[in-house]
Amino acid sequence: MPLDPVFAEMLKQMAEADGPAMKDMAPSEARMMYRVMQEALPRPDLPSVEDSSADGVPIRIYRPTGERTACIVYFHGGGWVIGDLETHDGVCRQLAEASGMTVIAVDYRLAPEEPFPASIDDCYKATAWIAANGDTLNIDADKIAVAGDSAGGNLSTCVCLKARAEGGPHISFQLLVYPVTDTAMDTQSYVDNAEGFLLTKDTMTWFWDSYVGDDAASRSNPLASPMAENDLSGLPPACVITAEFDPLRDEGESYAERLKAAGVTVTIKRYDGMIHGFYGMTHLVEGAKDALALSVSELKSALG
Repeated sequence: MPLDPVFAEMLKQMAEADGPAMKDMAPSEARMMYRVMQEALPRPDLPSVEDSSADGVPIRIYRPTGERTACIVYFHGGGWVIGDLETHDGVCRQLAEASGMTVIAVDYRLAPEEPFPASIDDCYKATAWIAANGDTLNIDADKIAVAGDSAGGNLSTCVCLKARAEGGPHISFQLLVYPVTDTAMDTQSYVDNAEGFLLTKDTMTWFWDSYVGDDAASRSNPLASPMAENDLSGLPPACVITAEFDPLRDEGESYAERLKAAGVTVTIKRYDGMIHGFYGMTHLVEGAKDALALSVSELKSALG
């Protein structure tokens, strides 16, 4: 399928602007640029949005209702280097409004200042605290999903791996939106979509180098690169969303197939014509609306 015309025009304008590549920026500059890029995302009003802390990790709690609900713990994307509570405020608001569930966004530490395993440690710590404080949070601690896009998808599945190894907390579902799953960067989608579709291979190289450096042990650690995990059995059911014009497409789909082979219930959906980052752009493309609807359907099916 051809590239969606909305993205074709967007990418054309970005190419004509000829701005610096993210990998050539200081992390602080890249973070500011990313924050500006996300400002246009729809941000529906909710009855309650509150900043708080989960065992020392900053969080933001989105409550679509005063009722006790299931909970979606959300980890933002941004290659472990950029992204924060503000960049994904729109995505979290949309998820909360559409699902009727409480969404708790986690503001984990970022590389290169805080490299691996800082982010996964923060995400796991926050998830464990949330599960242990259901009454305080007015959530059903037996109905917790983890979710995230890109690096956040990586952190979601790594939290599931760590929870399995540590014997908890119980996680009922994982929503993985174009997740990073492999340090190798050697798939066909990395060849086909190496540049020209927003996320580039060079940028992913910069992200990985910032996160794990050249340490071979970190690069092969399943809590950084989940495709390195030999046994994927016993993990929560999953929904894996990918985009056609995305370097990460094939590794996300390969991880989903490995989950299936291990006996995990998985829904896999590739969105043709879409690029990395389309999730949440419900004001621009039908693919984003459909991806949000699929997410909500899968979450409701898993959490009730």
